[in-house]
Amino acid sequence: MHLNPQPKILVIIPAYNEAENIGSVLDEIKGTGLPLDILVIDDGSFDRTTEVAQAHGARVVRLPINLGIGGAVQTGFKFARDNGYEVAIQIDGDGQHIPSELPILLDVLARNEADLCIGSRYIGERQYRTPFARRLGMIVFTSVNSLLIGQRVTDNTSGFRAYNRRAIEFLSRYYPTDYPEPEVVVILGRTGFRIQERAVKMRPRHSGAQP
Repeated sequence: MHLNPQPKILVIIPAYNEAENIGSVLDEIKGTGLPLDILVIDDGSFDRTTEVAQAHGARVVRLPINLGIGGAVQTGFKFARDNGYEVAIQIDGDGQHIPSELPILLDVLARNEADLCIGSRYIGERQYRTPFARRLGMIVFTSVNSLLIGQRVTDNTSGFRAYNRRAIEFLSRYYPTDYPEPEVVVILGRTGFRIQERAVKMRPRHSGAQP
């Protein structure tokens, strides 16, 4: 599937109690000048995440209860499917991802080189420092997933991703809930979807703590 010269793109931002961060994330995305729409999935927050996101011009779907990252992101995929988006971009709401690097992922889809492109912290310059215990877990995911799909994916837990229409339609129906990012790699890899990674930089949270 080749994308149109100007595909319809949706940015999906799952957010839980990210009132301190979401405004600057949205401003950065808009600052890229890319032709895209933004959807914040407020995953049952009890702070002002929805109000701040709306004040910064985002469309918001507010879930009545906390479904977790899997349920929140799948909600975004269903919205993208039902509204004719050709590309969905997943970005965390905590400020770790750098929106100016979106073209790196989008270019892979535009060239029809993958159905899913993952922004990886662990290829290229590798400036990102992960806590040791968490890094061990990532090594396990990398080893297991590589065996399961016959392809090495260095950053299975990255939440900075771009999906084409084929992947959107599939994941709107079949999206995992427990460990969604690494499980998506396995599900897509074992059902014939093409996966690529590209080097990106990431930074610490703007503020707040990881939920």
